[in-house]
Amino acid sequence: MSNLQGTLYVVATPIGNRGDISERARRVLAGVAVVAAEDTRHSGQLLSHYGISARLVSLHEHNEDRQVPRLLARLQAGEDIALISDAGTPLVSDPGYRLVSACAWAGVRTSPVPGPSAVMAALSVAGLPTDRFCFEGFLPARPGPRRKALAALAAEPRTLVLLESSHRILDSLRTVAEVFGPERPAVVARELTKTWETVLRGPVGALVQRLEADPDQRRGEFVLLLAGAPATASDDETLLHTLRPLLAELPVKRAARVAAQITGAPRNRLYQLALREKGVEG
Repeated sequence: MSNLQGTLYVVATPIGNRGDISERARRVLAGVAVVAAEDTRHSGQLLSHYGISARLVSLHEHNEDRQVPRLLARLQAGEDIALISDAGTPLVSDPGYRLVSACAWAGVRTSPVPGPSAVMAALSVAGLPTDRFCFEGFLPARPGPRRKALAALAAEPRTLVLLESSHRILDSLRTVAEVFGPERPAVVARELTKTWETVLRGPVGALVQRLEADPDQRRGEFVLLLAGAPATASDDETLLHTLRPLLAELPVKRAARVAAQITGAPRNRLYQLALREKGVEG
């Protein structure tokens, strides 16, 4: 680290269970000059739980324009600063982008202190493909824009990861069922790492019925995961157009790997297509 300027540490904090904080995160939070937090009251209670006495400054979407220059000046003057959100990894549907971007442009060192993430936690237990996924954050609150946003994602082949609140989870699920069809596999991950953690899996239509019948399953914070759109015959033919010339020159596994790099399609899918093209059982 330069002797002339400080470091901005982007620190992940627990999404529920306070035992999930890392040893490094505790050390960094205790050692920096200031902690930039989304909600200073919430973060103050969290730090107090770990016995950390830190100076807190507020940094959220409504004051970033004012606070970023001040924090950047402190970093350039040699102070170390930690950036945290209310829960999880900062910048993932949370404030902090403007500060990190300003540091990048100014040449100020930014160091991640990785840890809890609701997105990664949900993916790890969903039982849906995780080799490729698409994170879309929160859907629009109003019905019209929400439907439009989902319609634009209906053909997305990757696993979709969305965030949702207790106030809108049921409406969002209903809209998904209408736009994607009630049989699209889905997962509703609720209150991850907390006391009332639940992970519900099934066709989205069945999950709508489950939440309609049980108000408790509509409480808390949610990660909604949706299986990617199923491949169609025309999709496979498009991929084979790329794959066939490669198969003429390369072994099956290498051809599939190169085709994946070219098309962005999952390597396993291309491997299965290559085997089929060669007349080999997968």
